[in-house]
Amino acid sequence: MTYEELVKKHPGSLVEKIVTEVVSKDAVDVYFEDEGDEQWAVIKVHIYEEDKEMAIRLLSDSRWVLQFGYYDDEDEFIELLQPLTQPEIDLIPKGLQKVMLKVVASEEGLRLPGNFLSK
Repeated sequence: MTYEELVKKHPGSLVEKIVTEVVSKDAVDVYFEDEGDEQWAVIKVHIYEEDKEMAIRLLSDSRWVLQFGYYDDEDEFIELLQPLTQPEIDLIPKGLQKVMLKVVASEEGLRLPGNFLSK
């Protein structure tokens, strides 16, 4: 299965992996990022040995997006984005959703204990 197929056909399993990793950490960074006219809160998981990055973004217009990034054979970074449906969004703990909403609204990142986000 290609990364493109994984992101399009199994976004829920990737969301679960990201959430599991994030809430098990001692401290979690929720970043505020922007590019052009778009702004979002994001949590990221890096898989260094495989040169991959997975993230969940909450855009300022309340859209949730799965982001999956990897390096191709020419060492170019490829970023795949997949909008999340309500069942996939429901996999994100309410505590984490609230924090990400706060980060988007305040335009400032936060660092919190992982167990705080699991509620």
